[in-house]
Amino acid sequence: MHDAAVVGDDLTGTMDTAHAIAAAGRRAVVHARPGERDPDVDANASVVGLTTESRYDDPHDAAIAVRNVIESLPSYVLYKKIDSTLRGNVGPEVDAALTAAGRQLAVVAPAFPARGRTTVEGVHYVEGTPVAETEYAVDAAGPDSSAVADRFGGVDRRVTTVDRSTVRAGDETVRAAFRRAVAVGDRAPVVVCDASTDTDLATVAAAAAEFDVLYVGSAGLAEHVALPGEATDLAESTLASTGAPLGIVGSVSPTTLRQLDRVPEEAVFELEPTAALDAEADPTPAGAVERLRGGAPTVVTAATDRGAVEQTEAAGAARGLAPNEIRDRVASALGSATAHLVGEGEPSGVVLTGGDVASAAVRALDATAIRLADEPVERGIPRGRLADGPAAGTPIATKAGGFGVEGTIVNCLNALSPTDD
Repeated sequence: MHDAAVVGDDLTGTMDTAHAIAAAGRRAVVHARPGERDPDVDANASVVGLTTESRYDDPHDAAIAVRNVIESLPSYVLYKKIDSTLRGNVGPEVDAALTAAGRQLAVVAPAFPARGRTTVEGVHYVEGTPVAETEYAVDAAGPDSSAVADRFGGVDRRVTTVDRSTVRAGDETVRAAFRRAVAVGDRAPVVVCDASTDTDLATVAAAAAEFDVLYVGSAGLAEHVALPGEATDLAESTLASTGAPLGIVGSVSPTTLRQLDRVPEEAVFELEPTAALDAEADPTPAGAVERLRGGAPTVVTAATDRGAVEQTEAAGAARGLAPNEIRDRVASALGSATAHLVGEGEPSGVVLTGGDVASAAVRALDATAIRLADEPVERGIPRGRLADGPAAGTPIATKAGGFGVEGTIVNCLNALSPTDD
């Protein structure tokens, strides 16, 4: 039995949360293909992550995917990763996880203060703005309310909240609130917790540790979850290689577009909309392979500004494609470009930005899992190596679209640049 299992609805989120929950020195492996897990790959891992890729699925299908994964992977600590901006099938997936695992309660704390995500009086904020008033609300799977409890509106369970004053009264007070929640009714309850600092999250995690709990949150809460035993495993070593780093950017969030502005213009290659949407075309931008072979950092992106995003959306609509079909085709095109560039350009490592493209790229590289390294690029931005496939051993860093500061993509490229040794 593994010390911990992390189940997320996309690859980048599963990666950052598995990394956060793995104490320094523990082995962690993330399986990148929904419903597929090779036990030989994670046999020596303390922490195992699995993605269901169900953020945009029908709620019923998403719940089944989560249930099947959890039933196949017993662990001491179970963590249901949810998006830190409350996108996705939050309620149905947590309900399915509770049913499959048979835990006493779900403790829900989506806050990640280090990345500007906080919860106060049950309302979730991104950089001080209620999440339903941010860019994330217009996402196809975005929240229509900023109240965390509202994401459980269709779930047949008691949903209670633990406010900030209770959290700041200490872990014993929070523990008492959890006991009261568990004592009411026959079904395991969902308990939503306020948190606006790392200390708040540490208090929630300490209080929950007494129970047979399903932890629910982002990488923020995961950093404070205690694992059984001592950290005696040898995790992946610091990454080093030859060649130049490759960036593959699928997210078109304003945060990511600002980060792209910091990358030297000559290093950035944009997908041509027609090639991105045509399954038969080679989507690799002209000149990208040559630059990478020449030892220069290279970034391939779906778009560099909002105008390019709208151009691709218009091209897709003209072909009769629905928004989700456009998203899938662009991700697939970036995945194909990744495989081409890795095969021809032999990069020192690959930076993957955006959950859809990260999954598509790993799939295109014919890999099934990633072994995580000890040190992240930045907090919430993990790195590791492909565990298998023709490109096994290739260094990888993954970044959620909305994470990071303006220099984060540049930092990722630098982190995967070859060392001098």
